[in-house]
Amino acid sequence: PREMAAADGIETIGMAAHDDKCNFKPVQFMRRALGEYDVHIEMQYCGVCHTDLHYAKNDLGSTQYPIIPGHELAGICVGVGAKVTKFKKGDKVGVGCFVDSCRECANCAKGDEQYCAKGCTLTYQSAPPNKHGRAKGGPGFENNPTAGGYSTQFVVHELYAIKIPNDYPLEMAGPLMCAAITMYDPLKYFGAVQGTRVGIMGLGGLGVMGVKLAKALGCTVTVISSTERKEAMANNLGADHFVCSTGKTKGKTLADAMGTLDLVLDTIAADHDLKQYMPLLAPSGRIILIGVTTKPLELDKMPMVFLRQGVQGSLIGGIKNTQEVVDLCASKGIYPEVKVVPVQKLNWVMEKLHASNDSGVRYVLELKESLCTEAFQKAGYIPPPDFKVNTRPPSYEELVATLKVYAQQVAFFGFGVIFGMVLMKGWYEHMERQANGFQQF
Repeated sequence: PREMAAADGIETIGMAAHDDKCNFKPVQFMRRALGEYDVHIEMQYCGVCHTDLHYAKNDLGSTQYPIIPGHELAGICVGVGAKVTKFKKGDKVGVGCFVDSCRECANCAKGDEQYCAKGCTLTYQSAPPNKHGRAKGGPGFENNPTAGGYSTQFVVHELYAIKIPNDYPLEMAGPLMCAAITMYDPLKYFGAVQGTRVGIMGLGGLGVMGVKLAKALGCTVTVISSTERKEAMANNLGADHFVCSTGKTKGKTLADAMGTLDLVLDTIAADHDLKQYMPLLAPSGRIILIGVTTKPLELDKMPMVFLRQGVQGSLIGGIKNTQEVVDLCASKGIYPEVKVVPVQKLNWVMEKLHASNDSGVRYVLELKESLCTEAFQKAGYIPPPDFKVNTRPPSYEELVATLKVYAQQVAFFGFGVIFGMVLMKGWYEHMERQANGFQQF
């Protein structure tokens, strides 16, 4: 059999990268046997998040290889521990970005386990895995970092599992555990309700879910993107306005939208100048940083002081809010834009994410049929990902923006040269007058 549950553990196949080349290959390992509060999930699907790529490539400098990523899990419950009350066999089950926390600190007590004062245990790459007592590794893997959802089996304590409604498509449920909660949590925390004017910066996988959720809450939504090509996508998603940050469109420019937004969710995971977006905020407005970059921020303090504006961050969400957003999506018919692929295309997916996923699609791995020896034998040789430099030609808007920057630099340089020449001329005339004065004396 492909996998086997046993008293001492559960045999599992996972997709692992062994170095920063991200050449994913199948490996065998053991999940722990069911504890009395554990849920055994037979994995059906797992979404591929951009964070998975960052970890696999060791962009953060902390990856321990081999790594089995995946924190957008969706599967079927096939077994429960003796004291489990939340799930039963046959239930659809999801798991998100963490699988344990201390459950003693103030943050855990109020449902913000992601901010656990002692550090939550991530679904993958947390070591030691069992520091809080509910995320033990399998036999022979007790001290290995946690292994994520790119696998055939998963075992999780019931407190960290999410119930997926029976009528919600399982292939679409995984991205809710990451993209949906990442956007929903700040919307809820910062009070987005009917009539709140919400801006979504960036229209990738996160931004798409942000638009859908904000509209479901009754907000007026403005999409802000650096490329005019996203305007049609924004309109199709139901956005009320579109702002192109680099050029003129049929909609608004940054200048047109000044002071019109109460809350802006910044999903851009690349270095960008936040100062140019601050004028979009109304008094008391906030920009919430969601996309992670390592470059320090540069901000003008005076507008923030005089208009009571702010910049804050937000990281995923707790279990309560994750269940809440899953139920909201089910009741409102909100679905992520997904493309389901077999695990044999995982290296290709990594290439697509590395090249900048411009489509807003969340890639989802099909696991039940494709993660097995037979499927890999049939697929034959699978090439490693080729992380080429993105050679996409710049858009017209990007060219205009670049030329504007160069024009400003040239103008500034030219002004400096002229100003320097004037100073030199004045200095020369001054020295000449002094020389003439000395001669007269």
